[in-house]
Amino acid sequence: MRKKGSTMNKKGLILLSGGLDSTLAAKILLEQGIELEAINFLTCFCTCTKKGCRNEATKVSEKFGLKLKILNVTKEYLEVIQNPKHGYGRNLNPCLDCRIFMFKKAKEYMKEIGASFIVTGEVLGERPMSQRPNAIAIIERESGLKGAIVRPLSAKHFEPSTPEKEGIIERDKLLDIQGRSRKQQIGLAQHYNITDYPCPAGGCLLTDPGFASRARDLLRYNTFSMDNILLLKVGRHFRLNPKDKLVVGRNEEENERILAMARPADMLFEPKDIPGPVGLLRGEGNSSEILTFSSSIIARYSDSKKETVIIYRRYPQDEKIEVAVLPAEETVLQKVRL
Repeated sequence: MRKKGSTMNKKGLILLSGGLDSTLAAKILLEQGIELEAINFLTCFCTCTKKGCRNEATKVSEKFGLKLKILNVTKEYLEVIQNPKHGYGRNLNPCLDCRIFMFKKAKEYMKEIGASFIVTGEVLGERPMSQRPNAIAIIERESGLKGAIVRPLSAKHFEPSTPEKEGIIERDKLLDIQGRSRKQQIGLAQHYNITDYPCPAGGCLLTDPGFASRARDLLRYNTFSMDNILLLKVGRHFRLNPKDKLVVGRNEEENERILAMARPADMLFEPKDIPGPVGLLRGEGNSSEILTFSSSIIARYSDSKKETVIIYRRYPQDEKIEVAVLPAEETVLQKVRL
């Protein structure tokens, strides 16, 4: 029962990824009659599905009748990745700083819509870096949301939030899930007839060792920009020198994506008269040595095993130059491959 004199209302803002945990958190509170709006943070690092978390959050919101705010925070988030106060996880994932950043953004929107608290699908101990007790305490404190975060799946492992203390949310109906097993969540999903969930709790490219290694290369050479990050998602990558990097397509789809991501002054490469990859050289790329070396790498991944004619041009110009090169040796590629 709600306490007299409560300063809070029954409206909450849920951080909704569209994964299983946040979906269940929403369902549990909706059953208590809590009014919810949802927010989904969009970045280029989500790996839930090919369509991204935005698509999944939209489906869940429509199913539950929630108003959904989708906020693209990629540009701001790049600053978090470059300068994380609390450091990285195993790869390039600044999980604590990421959560603090997201919660601060959610707090701003919470005030805008007149909500009193934040709801998340967090489960104690599920994620090794950001869901440990001390990490959760840091995130809550530094985001300025102490007491204002409700975690329906793990609430009984924490001190009651303010909405619980004030009787707005019935604590007895919240859960005590903890750990990395998803057995209880899957059981709840069956109970609520929730079947169409893409991944249990989301995913992030920054936790992938290969992607993180390529991203570190951008940081090392001060080229950590949106254009360069998007290019990390396709092709084979070669660091030729501190100022030049080559990306080589692995199939027709990647060739088309690389061409679409070319920007003025990039050099584009492709074999003449035989099937092979598209290459994109980004940097200075002015020396004949670099242009010939890049051409030899393109030849290495073409259908030819002998001397090959490679065509290159500076985008968006149409003037083409031809050069005959031998395919690069694998021992050479090993030294520059990312």
